[in-house]
Amino acid sequence: MATLGNPQNTIAVLQKYNFNFQKKFGQNFLIDTRVLERIIIAAGVTKEDFVLEIGPGIGTMTQYLCENAREVAAVEIDKNLIPILADTLSDYDNVEVINNDILKVDINKLAEERNGGKPIKVVANLPYYITTPIIMGLFESHVPIDSITIMVQKEVADRMQVGPGTKEYGALSLAVQYYAKPEIVANVPPNCFMPRPKVGSAVIRLTRHKEVPVQVEDEKLMFRIIRASFNQRRKTLANGLNNASDIPLSKEKIAQAIQELGVSASIRGEALSLEQFAKLSNIIKNMLK
Repeated sequence: MATLGNPQNTIAVLQKYNFNFQKKFGQNFLIDTRVLERIIIAAGVTKEDFVLEIGPGIGTMTQYLCENAREVAAVEIDKNLIPILADTLSDYDNVEVINNDILKVDINKLAEERNGGKPIKVVANLPYYITTPIIMGLFESHVPIDSITIMVQKEVADRMQVGPGTKEYGALSLAVQYYAKPEIVANVPPNCFMPRPKVGSAVIRLTRHKEVPVQVEDEKLMFRIIRASFNQRRKTLANGLNNASDIPLSKEKIAQAIQELGVSASIRGEALSLEQFAKLSNIIKNMLK
């Protein structure tokens, strides 16, 4: 039975192992059963599912996942947590703990071996410093994913789902929306964690698109253009592209591409939609041929 959602039980485990929180790993453990249940429901975990959990900590969410999924693989970078997980997960025979950096794990191989290559569900409570690399790594490596349900800093969750013209809108918004449909399913205050973070968090579900929503000839080129457009937000789109060393076009050609897109020469990148970035990418791709 899942017991670690109870703060007293979490404290008892931490004291038993004399565990010290590692700031470098951004460790904040969930201590709210309602939030844990909400994540399970949002992720839609059933006995059919193979779930990849990133950063199980002491196993709080892992216990809930084990009770609801067919099988769980929990990837934990902190070797000091491995003996604790062996203890807290000892009642479950459907979980494997992998002591590794998630960015170094071959998730495609894991999905092939444990789920016959079918789409997996990812659940995680992610520290702020590594949220974007993990999410983009999962999407860009084209791992078969059904959905990613993650706890992140509230402002990061907001950035993932906003549209053009807002100050939160940026490269992360566009990348997430290219690959998935984002939906914030719960806002989580600091008092739901131990230790308490300084900022609020949110649970966001990213449901993978069956087909990407825009037609783009060169995905990598589009993301180079997007990054260049947001590198210096105060600059115009033209200046951002002109300053990008990995977009080998003359100033005149860039101006021509923006004109072909049918927008003002002085437009900023933050005003373009995903569809417009895809169209601009296709225009520039043809110019580079």
